[in-house]
Formats: sequence, C-alpha cells, structure tokens
Amino acid sequence: MPRSSSQPSWSILPSHRVWLDDEGGRLLRFAAAAQHPVTGFAWLDVDGKPDLDRPIQTWITARMTHVFALANLRGRPGAAPLADHGLRSLSGPLRDVEHGGWYSALAPDGRPDATRKAAYEHAFVVLATASATVAGRPGAAELLDEALSVVDQRFWSEAEGRCMESWDRGWTATEPYRGANSNMHFVEAFLAAADVTGDDRWRRRALSIGERLIHGSARENRWRLPEHFDAEWRPMLDYNAEARDDPFRPYGTTVGHWLEWCRLLLHLEASLAAPPAWLIDDARMLFGEAVRAGWAVDGAEGFVYTLDWDDRPQVRSRLHWVVAEAIAAAALMHRRTGEQVYEDWYRRWWDHAASRLIDLERGSWHHELAPDNTPAAAVWPGKPDVYHAYQATLLPQLPLAPGLAVALRDRLGV
Repeated sequence: MPRSSSQPSWSILPSHRVWLDDEGGRLLRFAAAAQHPVTGFAWLDVDGKPDLDRPIQTWITARMTHVFALANLRGRPGAAPLADHGLRSLSGPLRDVEHGGWYSALAPDGRPDATRKAAYEHAFVVLATASATVAGRPGAAELLDEALSVVDQRFWSEAEGRCMESWDRGWTATEPYRGANSNMHFVEAFLAAADVTGDDRWRRRALSIGERLIHGSARENRWRLPEHFDAEWRPMLDYNAEARDDPFRPYGTTVGHWLEWCRLLLHLEASLAAPPAWLIDDARMLFGEAVRAGWAVDGAEGFVYTLDWDDRPQVRSRLHWVVAEAIAAAALMHRRTGEQVYEDWYRRWWDHAASRLIDLERGSWHHELAPDNTPAAAVWPGKPDVYHAYQATLLPQLPLAPGLAVALRDRLGV
C-alpha cells in the first residue's frame, strides 16, 4: 500500500490539470487518424494507422463519436467535424433501416457484416448520441431518441431489471445468454441519457442493473463479479473456459470491471435524489478487493486481466483500460470520501501509466502489456480505442454528476 501524503490532491493542482489536458490532447491527435474513408472509425494499429482490412466496428465508431463530442465541448478545434462524421455513420451504413437498430460491424467496403443486434454496441450508440446532443451536433438528438426507443423496446427487460444481450437481425430470436459487461455500459449510457432527456426512468434502470449485478451477484460472490449468466440470470462460472483470453467474454472474473463498477456506482449515487447507502459501501468493497486481488499479484506491477474463482491469475496480460479505470475510480473515491489512500493510489497509477503505458514514441497508450510490463498484443492488437484513456484525463477534473458531457458544457470543473 502506498504511503499517505499530506500534499494537496493532484486533481486540484493547476499544473496537474495542465498535464491532464496535454495528455488528452495527445490522445485526440492520435485518434483523429481513425476516420475511415468509407464510413465510421477504423481500428488503428500501433503506429496510429487505420487498418482498412478490419471490419468497421460499431462500438469503435460510437466510442470515438462520444470522445470527439466531448472534445468539441472542451473547445478543441477539429473535433466537431469528427463527431459529425461519426453521427453520419451511425445514422447511415451502420444503422439497419429495414429492421431498426444497429449492426455490430460492417465489412471494409461498407456492407453489413456482423448483423446481430448486440446490447454492447447499442449502449455505446446511446452514449455517443447523448454526448453529441449535449454538444449540439446536427442530427444527434433525433438519433438519440431512436436509440433509446430501440433499447426500450428490444433490450430492456422490466421483469429481469436488466438488459438482454443480443438478437438476430430481424429481432425474432434473442441469445440465451446475459452479460454483465453490456449491462455495465448501459449504466453509463442510461445516466447520460437521463442528463440529456430529464427522464428519470433511465436513472431508475441504471440503479436496477447495479443493484442486481453488484449488490446482488458480486456481493454474494465475495465481490468477484460473475460476468456471464444464462437466460435466467444464473451465473455460468465456467463460461469460455476454453477461450480464457477472449477480449469481451473471458473466462473467470475481470478485475478491471470491479474498478469500472466502482466509478459507476459513485456516478449513480451522485445522480440520485435519495441514493441507497449500499452504493458507496459497495464501491469501497470493489475498489479494495480489486487492489488486493488484482494489483501486482504475480510479482510485477499492474493489474492482471482475469482471475479464477480462487483469485488465481488466469490471463496475466495487463490491459491499458484497466489502469485508466483504476485512475478514474481512485480520483472519484478520493473526491467522495476525502480519504488519502485513494489519492495515493491515484498518484501511483498515473506514475505506472506514465512509465509503462503511455507511448510517447508512437502515440496513444500501449493497449496491452505482457506480465513483465513490455508491450504485447495477445489480447488486444493495435491501439483501436482512446475512450478509457481520454476519460481518465477528464474525470479527475469534473464532478461526480452530472455526466461528462453536461459537466463540460456547463463548466462544472471541481
């Protein structure tokens, strides 16, 4: 555990905020190259060059649109046209005009490729269009209305209090699987939607998801969040035992998601008029267990990707998004509690990012490190995404609520 310090919080130091803004700007310069010549945003390689042989992913396009909408709100020249490009892609080829909703991916030539309608992608469409609406980008509000309607009709299950995972293209058959990952991202998306629309049902639904997955499933499993469930929401603890390093559905429990949930519970608590006490209590537990079970558990700094149910590391790769979420969680826990231990972790994790993950030579962050903290690409080749890292430069400077877009629009820096 890092030593406590009597120095002021980094997040209130003007010099640290300048550093955060500089790092955010560096990430945006790298991300701008992702604009695909056909539509959407491309997967970037380690040098920041678009890999035009890969499919055009809806989740990447939506995340990049969200990031550039935030950058536009931050006053960055050139961000608005990129956000608008993303919106045109989401309202055009990525959108299924026949059946409604969004394809998961397009072939490199722009034709539909992965045509299933997945909750993960739809959560990011909601987030992107909500942020772009706050930024005043043309067509964003109408697209947000459509996205929320699709989620309301196709993904949200009132009986389950959570979202279903995926459908076929024509919405005739749903997958007999339920996922914690997609529902976690719907919490973020629903809070953003509530900020924009003023409709409190999205906050109630976010709370419902958190209550069932964290205050229910995670708490009942010693805070080791089950990620995979059957259609009746029974945990499938052996799911993907033969594909342990899957980038979206790995076997075991994903430590980075404990930290991401910690942050989301704090946003949720701050957004509710009468938040239940368990939100902060559970956030504390998730943070503490992530540090204890996931940080440097194999003798080297960094968070391992996954653990089994006895806390044994399964995939020892260190993924960049985990450290980005750890940084954000530490900043917000310190702001919420004032406790020095969270400030200490905040500093330590930024030091780790600066020394190991931030790539000053080629740009962006190394998306994956090997167990010895050298660059690797077993789980995540290339550098396709700046969403987590860019938000890590913003969240320490903004309040717990409202969400990023509204906070930037209203200049609510803490």
